[in-house]
Amino acid sequence: MKFEINRYLLNDIENKEHPSDFEVAREYSILILRLPFIKDEKVEVASYAFLVKDKIYIFDRKKEEFEILGNFLDLHRFLDVRIDKILAKLNKFHITIAKMEDELYEEIIDKHFANEWLKLKKELVLIERLMAHALIAFERFLKHYKNEVDNFEFKDLKEHFERAFGFAKNAIEKLDYLYEFYRAKQDEKMNKIMFLLTLLSGIFLPLTLVTGFFGMNTGGLPLTNDPYGTVKAVFIAFVLEIPILWSLWRLMKK
Repeated sequence: MKFEINRYLLNDIENKEHPSDFEVAREYSILILRLPFIKDEKVEVASYAFLVKDKIYIFDRKKEEFEILGNFLDLHRFLDVRIDKILAKLNKFHITIAKMEDELYEEIIDKHFANEWLKLKKELVLIERLMAHALIAFERFLKHYKNEVDNFEFKDLKEHFERAFGFAKNAIEKLDYLYEFYRAKQDEKMNKIMFLLTLLSGIFLPLTLVTGFFGMNTGGLPLTNDPYGTVKAVFIAFVLEIPILWSLWRLMKK
């Protein structure tokens, strides 16, 4: 079905990357909703363009023309199904995040945690961004047609938009908190490793000093001609170890 549409609006309609928007012309209005689309458990993006005149028409991107959708009730049904799928997906995200949180508290840190976190963050940020723009456009649409739509049904649909946006935002905040907790655990693990390396370096420092001193290729080294020189050198090394070990013991005790 062909309509005489402002060419700038037509460009917006045909551009599937155009963000959600609502524009009013003299004889019609255009509602563009760019929403998350759940396909095979993956989050993709779908762009819908509606023309509101005597009836509501939806833009078919394959045919590049508008087809009749019906009345406001049909528009409500069309959007309600898609928002419900988004809410269901967000609920699964929250369950996954809760599981990750429990595992972190129990110190069961999966080696794939960072990759899983990044995947969730990417999809949730996409949902939040899309729903934020869609909510603004949908609120403008409702304000313009407040006397023509079923207030109860469309207010309920608007509440679903808000809930999807809120769930996505809340999930992102939880993910950020989990990542901070994960980084703290990783830093703690790294600090323990560095502490052990420091202990080992401190223990071997006197031994390295003694072996380095007596290993110099110079004349006049003490104990060179002493038949018990090696035993005495080892004894000196152990004597030098005493203050080091004592200092380390006090450090560990603190």
